[in-house]
Amino acid sequence: MRQYLGMASVRDLRLLPKAHLHLHFTGSMRSGTLLELADKYGVHLPDALSGGEPPKLRATDERGWFRFQRLYDMARSCLREPEDIQRLVREAAEEDLRDGSRWLEIQVDPTSYAPRLGGLIPALEIILDAVDTTVRETGLDMRVLVAANRMKHPLDARTLARLAVRYQHRGIVGFGLSNDERRGFARDFDRAFAIARDGGLLAAPHGGELAGPASVRDCLQDLRAARIGHGVRAAEDPRLMERLAQAGVTCEVCPASNVALGVYDSLEEVPLRTLWDAGVPMALGADDPLLFGSRLAEQYEIARRYHGFTDAELAELARQSVRASAAPEDVRDKLLLDIDAWLES
Repeated sequence: MRQYLGMASVRDLRLLPKAHLHLHFTGSMRSGTLLELADKYGVHLPDALSGGEPPKLRATDERGWFRFQRLYDMARSCLREPEDIQRLVREAAEEDLRDGSRWLEIQVDPTSYAPRLGGLIPALEIILDAVDTTVRETGLDMRVLVAANRMKHPLDARTLARLAVRYQHRGIVGFGLSNDERRGFARDFDRAFAIARDGGLLAAPHGGELAGPASVRDCLQDLRAARIGHGVRAAEDPRLMERLAQAGVTCEVCPASNVALGVYDSLEEVPLRTLWDAGVPMALGADDPLLFGSRLAEQYEIARRYHGFTDAELAELARQSVRASAAPEDVRDKLLLDIDAWLES
């Protein structure tokens, strides 16, 4: 671990303005909210979700990933009414604001909520209404990234891509692809991503977490990704890192979740320095705080404490998150100035 000096003068990372580009919908929930909703609907939660501590997970094998997905699905089953959705979105915004986020792109697969919210389109509209209300009430600039599920048929992804483009005017800014990247091929979803890109949406599929560098290359070649969800395994391939750096493709790196899911055994092993030294742009994200136990500011603290990132380097990480976002130019410019002000303070 690199040591950093001048502890008394280290700046508060919660005051560092930043963009948050990798946060999943149900995974953003507060644990206390989950307990209250489970009680409201009579849902019996396993100890892993009700014990007050993040569950012990290791998703690098099939059984581990199944357990992670089962816990996530159980938490999602407690979101049954529009007011539950509104509460989740508002609390996610409150947590982000507390951590210095000024721009949040929250990721959601509306098909997962459709059965309890009246169908696919009603579910998406309820989610977008909740985001609109939260933006007005909290002041956080918040947008939505619609994500297809890699475990479902590519035709479902095309339907979602068309729907995302149709509702772009309501604050949808991107299209993603989530779930176990070891399953299937990125190219199976190329048509869905073409629909999204042609409609003006940013392409941000997951890759390079549970699967290795090849999954990142597939996202670049087959899906023409502008951002990669996670992408840390690119550190195993110097040529791939060079390609990401030259193309300016940002990796949405989530250090705490990488360790929680067993991709790396310790926070020191997450290759933040390797990616940084290769010039790969990064946007730190919290992924699923409900299951991994830490939110956005803590990811920056990990970079500081375990990888020796200076305040100047942390400010540049924040700038990279802003540059990779879908924020309008005037919002980006203001954020970049505020980051400079944080560093000069």
